[in-house]
Amino acid sequence: MGAYTVDKSIDCKGLSCPMPIVRTKKAVEDIQAGEVLEVVATDPGSVADVKSWATRTGHQFLGTIEEEGTFKHYIRKSGVNEVKVETSYPHVMTNEELVEKLAEKPIILDVREPMEYAFGHIPGAVLVPFGQLEECLTELESHKDQDVYVVCRMGNRSDMACQLLADKGFTRVKNVVPGMSGWSGPVEK
Repeated sequence: MGAYTVDKSIDCKGLSCPMPIVRTKKAVEDIQAGEVLEVVATDPGSVADVKSWATRTGHQFLGTIEEEGTFKHYIRKSGVNEVKVETSYPHVMTNEELVEKLAEKPIILDVREPMEYAFGHIPGAVLVPFGQLEECLTELESHKDQDVYVVCRMGNRSDMACQLLADKGFTRVKNVVPGMSGWSGPVEK
């Protein structure tokens, strides 16, 4: 990759969603426009999360380097005229509301990482890791005008996934919050 410099580096090793993004937001606030932030993480979900967050907020995502299970993400802070206001997906439903719909066999997309899914997921939920969502849009096309419930661990990745799906023409997508961290309904392993 050649020589490069970073202006600030933060250690997010051992942290899972949403903490790498929470720390990234704070760190970006502490650097100047044009400076580069390095985010060091071990959560595989951070690969898609950091890139999506930077893109949604107008900061320049430079790339990720993986070294022995550690991910180094690089973000260049944008100037005030380039930054976008971060938005949340407005259509949400609670875990309890989803539990009531389970008998109807709803379309549930679980956008967590495979290991998270393997250790417990909502019965009938389809695993589509957030980092692979764009690649799977063709397979999901038939659900564009159906109710689609998106779940992750805390509601952050699923928020980003809902925004992506809505941008691609999915008209009835809902973010399930707080997601699996607060799920008390049935679980499959």
